[in-house]
Amino acid sequence: MLQQPVEIKLNGDKGGVDAALLENFKKEIWNKAPHMEGGGAVANATPLIDITDDLRECARKEFGLNLDGLDLRVFGKYDSKLLGGSIKARPAINIIHDAIMSGRIGTGQTVIEATSGNFGIALGLLSKLGLNVVALVSRKLQEGVFEELRNERIRIINLDMDICPAPGMKESPNVLAARATAANIRSQLSDLGFDPEVFDRASSEVQSVLAAQDIIGLAKILARIYGCFCPEQYDNQLNIEVHRTVTGPEIDQQLHEKGLSLDDFRIVCTFGTGGTSGGLCRYLSEKYGKKSLHVVFPLSSQDVAGIRTKGKASGLRFYEPERYGGQHEVDFGEAKRLLRFFVDKGHDMGESSALALYSVMQMANFASLGSKFVVIIADGIQKYRKNLEAGGRRQSRIQVSMQEAASSIGEYDKIIWVHPQYTPREEGIELIAKTLGVDKSKVVVPKARDVERLLSTQQIPEGLDKALEGSHKSLLVCMAGFTSLNAVKVLADKGISTESLTGGISALSEGKGKQISELIKVATE
Repeated sequence: MLQQPVEIKLNGDKGGVDAALLENFKKEIWNKAPHMEGGGAVANATPLIDITDDLRECARKEFGLNLDGLDLRVFGKYDSKLLGGSIKARPAINIIHDAIMSGRIGTGQTVIEATSGNFGIALGLLSKLGLNVVALVSRKLQEGVFEELRNERIRIINLDMDICPAPGMKESPNVLAARATAANIRSQLSDLGFDPEVFDRASSEVQSVLAAQDIIGLAKILARIYGCFCPEQYDNQLNIEVHRTVTGPEIDQQLHEKGLSLDDFRIVCTFGTGGTSGGLCRYLSEKYGKKSLHVVFPLSSQDVAGIRTKGKASGLRFYEPERYGGQHEVDFGEAKRLLRFFVDKGHDMGESSALALYSVMQMANFASLGSKFVVIIADGIQKYRKNLEAGGRRQSRIQVSMQEAASSIGEYDKIIWVHPQYTPREEGIELIAKTLGVDKSKVVVPKARDVERLLSTQQIPEGLDKALEGSHKSLLVCMAGFTSLNAVKVLADKGISTESLTGGISALSEGKGKQISELIKVATE
């Protein structure tokens, strides 16, 4: 169980520096990470590797594109080799260093932050120093990311709970979802050793930020009420400064050692929090007076691990398009082909890096955009390997329509309701059974908490395991088909055969004269 957070001074108030913690931090983390040293040189720089030939080969073999006639030069900046496994370790280490130096963190302190994976994994380095880390996970993380978070002994509060609208409820769907999510967070906090009564006193404030889907704000509230430290990566200026004062000079130094100048190159990166792009574009502007930082986004309909689409980036503090040399929206579906090629070649790069490199391949066709690039390889492949390998295989059926399910209902031993927030009323169970043509005794309803644990830990809790016991194949039903589909994928990795009903109970209720509020209710356990 997580030890109770210690009392600390709020951000901005300097307390006494924990000398033992600082010394241990420098020995175990700071001295192993890139930082300025001595006369301004960067120590522990990550590799800058010439990948021009491999990009040319990929362009030719995968996309039928001939780049041989170009004076092309492409370097990959492999921050996948950083302590912590990603570029997010740079701001994480500097923010924590600053907090220790200012007395805001001491031994035994709890650090809490909203993260899409890499920043949380980087914070996991702190566990060896006697600090606790709690990650608020607010997106559909791949299983490999969950595994790395758990491997770093990070406690996870899962907020990726498929908030399905509930039309017909007396209150708005956002309010109902916020209330149910708040109850779920309270339960998870209690499991981690936090006093739930402290949470109760802030419940209205918590529900307000949840209704607005402001997970960044939620992390700040929890840090404040429990006396934890929140790095506030989305607003912390150190997120930018570490790239302006270390990453930029580091790349410059490495190119100079190769007889080249950053003045002739464009740097290409994707957008997560905006810290990398913000720091590097400032360095390029101050040193060379240029806007030569290019930012890459996936298409608006696509989900790339840890990366914002252009539309979602626009609301963040560090999104500064006026400072960029260019913005590019790229099809991640095509970039996956490049990712597979480079991984097969032995390059340790993840999804966002492939997106940036695919954009470089496209830019190389336009002389006006130059032919010399440094691409930020933000993290490695390990977290995404399972998804990459699965993408190359033909998938068996995991979803069925209402008509398909009803016509083959004999294939299913059980019909199992899965949702972390809502549970069916008796009328809902009867509708599911009647529509699919089975006795209602065949419909099983596990606890909502067990469903939440399945999705957050990727492990099957005892209650859900009992519901699945003895089933050759089960049909999973939820509100609108999203939670059940996610559950099917998790169970498939465990060798358990299930299928998801497309559209969920919402589809079953269409044309039946029933409001959703008559069929489901907010779960209480």
